[in-house]
Amino acid sequence: EMESKVSEGGLNVTLTIRLLMHGKVRGSHSRGKGETVKKMREESGARINISEGNCPERIVTITGPTDAIFKAFAMIAYKFEEDITNSMSNSTATSKPPVTLRLVVPASQCGSLIGKGGSKIKEIRESTGAQVQVAGDMLPNSTERAVTISGTPDAIIQCVKQICVVMLESPPKGATIPYRPKPASTPVIFAGGQAYTIQGQYAIPHPDQLTKLHQLAMQQTPFTPLGQTTPAFPGTLGSVAGKQRSSIALPLPALTMFPCLCPGLDASPPASTHELTIPNDLIGCIIGRQGTKINEIRQMSGAQIKIANATEGSSERQITITGTPANISLAQYLINAR
Repeated sequence: EMESKVSEGGLNVTLTIRLLMHGKVRGSHSRGKGETVKKMREESGARINISEGNCPERIVTITGPTDAIFKAFAMIAYKFEEDITNSMSNSTATSKPPVTLRLVVPASQCGSLIGKGGSKIKEIRESTGAQVQVAGDMLPNSTERAVTISGTPDAIIQCVKQICVVMLESPPKGATIPYRPKPASTPVIFAGGQAYTIQGQYAIPHPDQLTKLHQLAMQQTPFTPLGQTTPAFPGTLGSVAGKQRSSIALPLPALTMFPCLCPGLDASPPASTHELTIPNDLIGCIIGRQGTKINEIRQMSGAQIKIANATEGSSERQITITGTPANISLAQYLINAR
């Protein structure tokens, strides 16, 4: 009964749905001093807020009665399709990619969304024609998970309706720690006492102050084993770099050696292998047109990278990376950046 009421948009319950979007995408939404978002607010009747800050990701919060939420989602889905159509007119791609949205859902509600033995999520996929994937891990520093929906705008709208029903029937348990996107920081790689920053496909030598900071850090902080994430240096170190008072965070395993930039290092660590799984719908942007991007990643990282063929019935592809720990961590970073 609730399902029929919700799908007709007649259930006057106030719901909040959170969406995760990339800054670039948000740019197209707020073009013309936020005209697009303003129009969506007015026409749907939903409250739409976009998180601020210098972050590559934005959280879009949509609140209102169910019918207002569905109208807002319909407008977003059609806007995304319009953006895809426009971008395709400038490219040689022949098949149109699906519209993809990422919802942010409290982990305590994900069990109900998946259902016993995956029954609920299977039912949603089959009845709407949309692809739905619930992330296995929680988003950083939160108790929320990403739920990725892709398909035609109509399939996405039907899918959101069914997800709303589940969320209304199974409210979150306990307190939810909401996901907050982190500000973008430029990764820094150290090689032979010199600091480099990644800009596009090049490693650019970084100003002296960072190199000095790194040398100081090397004397004061124990070397971190590769593959472990290194926390930002303590705030006291940050003040060494002149005007930069805040500590410097290094997203790459911080003291990674950059093999292709320091031929002077004779002892190369033994090669090892690391495996990643990537959703099918993201593999294209990693491979690039005629393999250009994956070849760039191979050249920059110095690692061997093999992408397994798609297996029937699987929504993921296996990537095998072979090389030294430094090659592997750089290849992983570049793949994630894509």
